[in-house]
Amino acid sequence: MIKFALALSALAFAAPAFAQPITPAEQAQIDALVTKALADKRVPSASIAIVRGGKIVLAKAYGKASEAIPVARADLAYQIASNSKQFTAAAMLLLEDDGKLDLDDKVAKYLPGISGGERISLRQLLDHTSGLQDYWPQDYSFPAMATPTTPQGIVDHWAKKPLDFEPGTQWQYSNTGYVVAGMIIEKVAGEPLLALLKRRIFTPLGMASVEDLDATSGSRFPQGYGRNALGPVRAVTPAAPGWLYAAGELSMTAADLAKWNIARIDRALLPKEDWEAQETTTKLIGGKDTGYGLGVAARIVSGRSIISHSGESVGFLSSNSVFPKERAAIVVMTNSWSGGAYSEISRGIAKIILPSPEDPVAAARTMRIRTLFDQLRSGALDRKLLTANANYYFTPTALADFRNSLAPLGEPTGFAAEGEPQPRGGFVIQGYKVTYPNQTLSVSSFTEPGSTGRVEQFLVEPGD
Repeated sequence: MIKFALALSALAFAAPAFAQPITPAEQAQIDALVTKALADKRVPSASIAIVRGGKIVLAKAYGKASEAIPVARADLAYQIASNSKQFTAAAMLLLEDDGKLDLDDKVAKYLPGISGGERISLRQLLDHTSGLQDYWPQDYSFPAMATPTTPQGIVDHWAKKPLDFEPGTQWQYSNTGYVVAGMIIEKVAGEPLLALLKRRIFTPLGMASVEDLDATSGSRFPQGYGRNALGPVRAVTPAAPGWLYAAGELSMTAADLAKWNIARIDRALLPKEDWEAQETTTKLIGGKDTGYGLGVAARIVSGRSIISHSGESVGFLSSNSVFPKERAAIVVMTNSWSGGAYSEISRGIAKIILPSPEDPVAAARTMRIRTLFDQLRSGALDRKLLTANANYYFTPTALADFRNSLAPLGEPTGFAAEGEPQPRGGFVIQGYKVTYPNQTLSVSSFTEPGSTGRVEQFLVEPGD
């Protein structure tokens, strides 16, 4: 149902903590990024929200929300689909806090007739290890979705089939498991899931825009679109009511989803233990880590923790990424289920607002190489930065050639490490890309290990 692997691949970026608001330069880059992604992928609109330093620093919409709303607005609720799963999981955790259930209880205790219900735990419904067959794995609508359904209708058709595997032995995304979880929540709580979520989560956090997804298909809301191959962009027909329920029943603004992200960052509203439980990844029988907790994926990418999920409904795709340690989050919602604009925008925003990480030694090495580059441009070389071999290389002729060829280029517009550092001959090899308006240069550097290591090699040539 969701383009989960695509969304996770979009998270391979870096993000140290910064609390400053969006600068005019960053705003211009974000505007250009979103506008280009929508145009390139033929996606009508996007609504985004950015959290930095634990605060919402930007909430903005771009493009066309629908035929009736030619200009998208940040106050419009977009369908978040499977991003809803973290709220379903939170509801079950709250009921456990209330002493009304235990996540290690078996499904059969609350809901008879489910295949393997006497072996499937409530926790396994939430972490996708139940073995229940997914009722909507496709990225398109199948015929039955033109007719309204109910949670019981989904359960009767899919949750009573033989299990795809024994509980706990495999990870397989299952919307069916979340429908079963929603039914159990409502039975135990004695109220509809959405009512429980509004009372315990949305109202306390000021998330006033939240609606049932099935109620947001009218003219007041964004319209879903799609494409067939590379054909024209067309409005799509929404699924009939009832098909998402606890697996993805919510619509909201990007800013309201960002409020939930801030609660996650601050460990607010829910007990700290509930947040930790949601973000603790499940290990299968045999020890393999699934990378998925309770309604969210939890990954370490480039040494950084990312809590994330994506969502897909008919005509909509969304991405939600939280960086707890950096107190940052990025929400992207689009009204097309064709193309990867949502992940491209998320990835691009991260690169704009969160600079790439470098460990202290790498940062010191980059600064040292940049200092040497600037000295060679000016002809004033501090030879204490160099090893004996490098001092031998930089003869008066070499220095003159560096100065005379580099100085006319002026100040670089960019200077960044390329690739991963590699050991060789007792040195650390690291390449750098130097950017100018009309050309690039490549720097090949060998340095001694450590934050104060001297430079053994410094060569410059035209870049690609």
